[in-house]
Amino acid sequence: MKMVTAIIKPFKLDEVREALSVIGVQGITVTEVKGFGRQKGHTELYRGAEYVVDFLPKVKVDAAIQDSMLDQVIEAIEKSAGTGKIGDGKIFVFDLEQVIRIRTGETGEEAL
Repeated sequence: MKMVTAIIKPFKLDEVREALSVIGVQGITVTEVKGFGRQKGHTELYRGAEYVVDFLPKVKVDAAIQDSMLDQVIEAIEKSAGTGKIGDGKIFVFDLEQVIRIRTGETGEEAL
């Protein structure tokens, strides 16, 4: 099993959710986060004064999946979250050792 974490632009969330749903991902967790990558934030003008925005708003999408779905999930996120511009985000993939469904006690892939 794998845990796929994607950091994306907030306005792309609905497209990513739909793309994952189409390929059979049954559940995701979404968190509003702030951060920066290579672009190191940006400068904005507010009421005539310039100020630096160090942390940009992003959305973190987590999905626990079967190993066999990994390539499909990565492709779906890349296509639906990409704009071709700086700050599109990143995808991280982690090995997932165990999953337990609290309600039923199911474990492993059955719990996904």
